Amino acid sequence: MKRVLILCTGNSCRSQMAEGYLRHFAGRRAEVRSGGVEAHGLNPRAVAVMAEDGVDISGGTSDLVDAWQHVPFDHVITVCDSARERCPWFPSNAQHWHHDFPDPAKTTGDEAEIMAEFRRVRDLIKAYCAEFAKAQL
Repeated sequence: MKRVLILCTGNSCRSQMAEGYLRHFAGRRAEVRSGGVEAHGLNPRAVAVMAEDGVDISGGTSDLVDAWQHVPFDHVITVCDSARERCPWFPSNAQHWHHDFPDPAKTTGDEAEIMAEFRRVRDLIKAYCAEFAKAQL
């Protein structure tokens, strides 16, 4: 079984959505975790848009990446440029992957506009995770 770590700045939106989708697409082929260089708490809008697509991330926790330092990951995926720049070194032979997704939590406007951006980013992450699982897991 492969081990995958997904990193983001605050481990509240993008990495949580990616963790949910990779678990969904990988099934038993991978153990998937997420973490952040900071811990901002699970974003309720991320939970809501994932639930709309049938993926429950409501039990996720916003964890600092330090919690996973001891795990020998096979893959480490950074989902924002900030995390990539601040990503710690892992004492393993993990392959590092990167894709900079927009941060939906920074969207301004009314609730409909904000949720539309969360859905757009969710769909980008879903496509990335489906392809990653197919190619790497």
